[in-house]
Amino acid sequence: MTYGHWHYPTEIIAREGCTNKLADYCRNTGIHRPLLITDHELAETKMVRNIISGCCEADLPVELFSHIQSNPTGANVEAGIKHFVDGRHDGIIALGGGSSIDVAKAVALVARQAFPLWDFVHQDENWQKADPEQIAPVIAIPTTAGTGSEVGRASIIKDELEHKKKIIYHPKMMPKLVLLDPILTLDLPPELTAATGMDALSHSLEALCTHTFHPMSDAIALESMRIISHYLPVAYMEGQNLNARFEMQIAACMAATAFQKGVGATHALSHTLGAIYDKHHGLLNAILLPYVLSANKDHINEKMIRMGRYLALPRPDFHAVMAWLLSLRTELNIPHTLAAIDIDSKEAERIGEIAASDPSAASNPIHFTAEQYAEIFTNAVKGTLIYQ
Repeated sequence: MTYGHWHYPTEIIAREGCTNKLADYCRNTGIHRPLLITDHELAETKMVRNIISGCCEADLPVELFSHIQSNPTGANVEAGIKHFVDGRHDGIIALGGGSSIDVAKAVALVARQAFPLWDFVHQDENWQKADPEQIAPVIAIPTTAGTGSEVGRASIIKDELEHKKKIIYHPKMMPKLVLLDPILTLDLPPELTAATGMDALSHSLEALCTHTFHPMSDAIALESMRIISHYLPVAYMEGQNLNARFEMQIAACMAATAFQKGVGATHALSHTLGAIYDKHHGLLNAILLPYVLSANKDHINEKMIRMGRYLALPRPDFHAVMAWLLSLRTELNIPHTLAAIDIDSKEAERIGEIAASDPSAASNPIHFTAEQYAEIFTNAVKGTLIYQ
């Protein structure tokens, strides 16, 4: 298998079994008393037991924190901060999907600061309140191929009082080192393989479509989608296919690098729905994406032509891209409607208002009003998809 060791956008080691040297990587990063942050399901697995025992055998003491929800909350972060401080830890190993890695990065940012978590919500220049020297180093080890949180400078955390997801940001929040070990993704169930893979696709597709000028991100987004088009169906059908798992980890990492350019209305809605209904972020993106593309249609035709050509679609235009996307969703057994995952349209007005104020809305190709977000949401509930 191909071996990768890159320093863009941070240091990344991509190799089968690279986590076997985790203790060495910790010491090289200046971590001598790491806190391992993961979710409660992974905490019970052989994978985690092996990582902890391997570090201990290498004389690197590791403690575990796993009180994390699938849509992580401020309370989860505060509990992690307490564990970090009480244990006198000097760094974090973030293991898991986006939820675990987002919590880990937020803990690393806030634990040694003079300001609380919500003071670092991404608005104005809040990030400047932080002392960058007090941000704890993080080694990120994704066990899914979707969120790309391992190469992000932000965490998405739910404010339970306001029932909203908020972006916690600092330019130095990005992990110091990322380990992409495809072995850790082999046991990911098909439905999570599909949802997380579609999450990665939504990152690249929305990044390509956004109005922000960033040609480098556009190029990365296109190549990420090409890889996903080839390997996501294989990883879904053949979970033990190590090469497909490896390629999907690379694609997810690339997609998250691309969306530093911004995302759009799909994420504005999925953040809102995740906070209210506690549904899987990747699955929400997978369901919502065609409805948002339809609403954006008149403003993204040129980019859809470019994407269609890059994916070698027979007729490279908006309709061909939409047909490909819908076919891929069917192949992965992604539901066509939000109603299929028990979301109705009763809260449409409220959801439209929250989505319109979500930070991701700012980089959508066009500005949607709260009423337009409510309409897109209602269409996704009912399955009304018109793009002729």
